[in-house]
Amino acid sequence: MTVEKTKRSGPSGSALVAIGIFLSRIAGLVRDRIFAHYFGNSVFADCYRAAARIPNYLQNLFGEGVLSASFIPVYSRLIAQQNEEEAGRTAGAVGAILALLTAVLVLLGVLFAPFMTTLFAAGFTGPKRDLTIRLVRILFPGVGVLVMSAWTLGILNSHRKFLLSYAAPVLWNAAIIASLISYPEPTHLNSFTVWVTWGNVVGCVLQFFVQLPTVLQLVPQLRFILDFRSGPVRMVLHSFGPIFMARGVVQISAWIDSQLASYLPTGSMSSLTYAQTIYLLPISLFGMSVSAAELPAMSSSLGSEEEIAAALRKRLSHGLRQIAYFVVPSAMAFLALGDIVVAAIYQTGRFTQKDTYFVWGVLAGSTVGLLAGTLGRLYSSAYYALRDTKTPLRFALVRVTLTLVLGLIFGLKLPWVAQLLGRLLSHVVHHPVWAGVDPRWGVAGLTASAGIAGWVEFYLLRRRLETRVGKVDFGVNDVSRLWLAAAIAAAVAYGIKHAIPFVTRAHFHPVISAVVILGPYAAAYFLMTMLLRVPQASTLLRRVGLRR
Repeated sequence: MTVEKTKRSGPSGSALVAIGIFLSRIAGLVRDRIFAHYFGNSVFADCYRAAARIPNYLQNLFGEGVLSASFIPVYSRLIAQQNEEEAGRTAGAVGAILALLTAVLVLLGVLFAPFMTTLFAAGFTGPKRDLTIRLVRILFPGVGVLVMSAWTLGILNSHRKFLLSYAAPVLWNAAIIASLISYPEPTHLNSFTVWVTWGNVVGCVLQFFVQLPTVLQLVPQLRFILDFRSGPVRMVLHSFGPIFMARGVVQISAWIDSQLASYLPTGSMSSLTYAQTIYLLPISLFGMSVSAAELPAMSSSLGSEEEIAAALRKRLSHGLRQIAYFVVPSAMAFLALGDIVVAAIYQTGRFTQKDTYFVWGVLAGSTVGLLAGTLGRLYSSAYYALRDTKTPLRFALVRVTLTLVLGLIFGLKLPWVAQLLGRLLSHVVHHPVWAGVDPRWGVAGLTASAGIAGWVEFYLLRRRLETRVGKVDFGVNDVSRLWLAAAIAAAVAYGIKHAIPFVTRAHFHPVISAVVILGPYAAAYFLMTMLLRVPQASTLLRRVGLRR
């Protein structure tokens, strides 16, 4: 029996997702660069970032991650069985239920914005809190539209229309960019912040409606009816609960970071967001792209239990190698050359070189769990394809517990921890050891803590899945070669950075510095992986047409 019904292979699907995400992320980086130019690490930047994060929890809970994992496996199976009528009814019913639920939650979010602000940014007081509440009320309806955009993404992905769904956020970013460059009085930061927030809402609407015509064309049997009795709809709702809880647990982890950051000095919240924008780029480009393309493919697998397990092992092995090949050098670049990366993206206007070094520290903390976070996405997709939603939930609970404990220690209490370590080292070396740490660096402690918890979750996901489908061909030797290649490439780039002093002079544009330093880094990494006979290097060479 044929194991897979799809004609389009996983790699081509992941490439389309990567292209779409790349376009949207580049637009996002342009957006953030312009935002940093006008707002820097000011109190207004903190207000906007906090306000944007609060309704964003709604999008993450009901949006792409949860809806894709619960809806796509059921809908893709109906398509694979060529049951178009049932597929249309299921898509319409899920869309109607989601629209009703989102409308209620948006209304509650607008009404209870003060409570939401206290819940997610308790450290904000006075005018800072008042402005954040106002921005939250503006943003909530727009994010509700983005949740419906996740519904269109689920349909498009199931039909293998990856490019449109992942490139649509370009319009959202474009609307925000337009609002940033069109405001006549950019020095009036209070009203400017409100103006940009309205631009955000306009972008949300554009992102949804650009996808809708294609959805209506792909699903001619689409009917928006509240139907809770349909078998496929019940399957989606049955999966939605545990996945929602698992995603909710992950959002609790993000909430912990946001809440703790609100108690740290001004600039901590915005710096956390600046760093996460960069940190999420490889996760989105490589982790999300592969996972998003593989989920409908794995969900469409047909055959015996052994055949399905073999198909999952093959796809996991290929996907994990794809992800690691690109994520490992990304993590090394953020750690060793993060100042170059941050300066190229943000350093302009109110965003100074001092801000660059601080965001680099936060970004370096994020690299602790970068590989685990991207690989874990693919393992979670495999569980969802097997209709197992409870296992990821249990392991997500472990992750959040660790994030909370470690975040309290290395985030809020970082100066105390540093002093304690200083005393211990003083006893060892018999000499006073200075361990004074600015409390702002607790943000880096937060990101590093989340990374450690992410590795624990990844290990649990991998170990449990291999007891069900067998050992996946991907291990320590594969990853160690990539880290070796990345370390050598970083040494080359670091040497260039210090051997050519003019590269880092203040008057030299940060973007040019990035080209001069990061270009050789990428070339050296590719050359080393070729010499170490990493298969993905040869595959990449063939894809760009340099080798037959």
